[in-house]
Amino acid sequence: MTKSFLAFPLTVAFICALLPGSLLAQDKSPAEQRKEVAKNVQDTIATYRKVDPGIERFFKESVGYVVFPRVGKVGFIFAGGHGDGEVYEKGKPIGAASITLGSVGLQAGIQDFSEIIFFQNQAAIDRFKQNKFEFTANASAVILTAGASKASNYRDGVVVFSRANAGAMAELSLGTQKFKFKPE
Repeated sequence: MTKSFLAFPLTVAFICALLPGSLLAQDKSPAEQRKEVAKNVQDTIATYRKVDPGIERFFKESVGYVVFPRVGKVGFIFAGGHGDGEVYEKGKPIGAASITLGSVGLQAGIQDFSEIIFFQNQAAIDRFKQNKFEFTANASAVILTAGASKASNYRDGVVVFSRANAGAMAELSLGTQKFKFKPE
């Protein structure tokens, strides 16, 4: 296979993943976009608490957390995705965050999911705030279901919960999630 043959599906997947958010963002000012993300973050937190009340311990015990209410992912062999969220430290919002993800492998589909990452200690959230935070192939998220938080614990100072909002993606792939923090 040539490089151009492999590059085409990756490019298409990446563009498709970013396109819906880009199209929707064109008719809103940055302030309106930020307000919408903030509302979606609060709705996501309420949903997580309703689905699994035990998750409350992570909201109380963690030094901080980041909430991505909508992360879109699309792909066929190559997949890409993006989402925006808010970062909280000691229960107060301190800035915005974005997530960009990519993967390669046996996969096909379109998915929209939410994700909350809890930081156990100051060192973990500081890594995130310094844009030195990334998940690779060996990271895993706990799929939020009733009672899922009871058996969950921090690993390397973080615990991740995710919940499908819509769509489906069948996959056996390797990938990465990169994050970017922007203080308020």
